[in-house]
Amino acid sequence: MPNLMPGSIASSITGRLGPSPSFESISTVTVDTAQSTISFTSIPATYKHLQLRVSARSTYADTESFLKVNFNGDTGSNYPNHFLTGDGTNTGGYGYSTSQYAYAFLSSYPAANATSSIFGSAIIDILDYKNTNKNKTVRSFGGFDRNNAGIVRLNSSVWLSANAITSISITDYRTGNFAQYSSFALYGIRTA
Repeated sequence: MPNLMPGSIASSITGRLGPSPSFESISTVTVDTAQSTISFTSIPATYKHLQLRVSARSTYADTESFLKVNFNGDTGSNYPNHFLTGDGTNTGGYGYSTSQYAYAFLSSYPAANATSSIFGSAIIDILDYKNTNKNKTVRSFGGFDRNNAGIVRLNSSVWLSANAITSISITDYRTGNFAQYSSFALYGIRTA
């Protein structure tokens, strides 16, 4: 009979799936007073992938807004976008692969008219960010509570550029600011 101790299970899983990736903190920004843009610059080329972890709220006068992400200052029409969404009652999905946008359209989060003190969360993976032989794929998973009627979104985008990503700029889709206590953490992911 196999040993079912937790360490054995973890070793068995790791052995089958390969080594676990390691995450290293690159930079974290926590908003003290509302601000319009979050920037990460001079991103080192020492990792395989990047991950952004977001907890945010918008000051825009609505119940919901969305994250806009640009790489290396590129605001050209170089970002096809897709998303799936669900709120427990309705589902939806959209794809904009033939008409590119000037930003990666990622994850929704609460705005000023949503229940006070609720923040949205998102995990955004930026794959192969330093590879100069391919476009850059971005995926995000996030959501927030809307007064006991939560919403979740799975977004994907691609930056149509073979350039290595050295900077990331995040703004509010609806031109609001990021509210006080919003937090953005950038991690590098190493793989064996």
